[in-house]
Amino acid sequence: MSGSDIRRASLDEIREMDRRGELYHNPDAPEGPSLGPDFWANAQIVEPKGTTSVHLKIDADVFDYFKQGGKGHLTRMQNVLKAYVDAMRKAG
Repeated sequence: MSGSDIRRASLDEIREMDRRGELYHNPDAPEGPSLGPDFWANAQIVEPKGTTSVHLKIDADVFDYFKQGGKGHLTRMQNVLKAYVDAMRKAG
């Protein structure tokens, strides 16, 4: 695993981090509220839709704007597009 980004760690790497005492768990952390039987009676499994890979041409200045924010520029671009779609759906 490169760096300290646990989101990209394998299960073996996480186990090794735990063995070395690098993971923190607060045993005094409060429990979350119980969801109760009504919640579980109506719960449904929803599979994620996944993603679609596309080739997209955009203006250089638009790309440069997102790129100047550093790593994660494609995710930021996706988030802007998703926000636009959500707004358009709400508008009608």
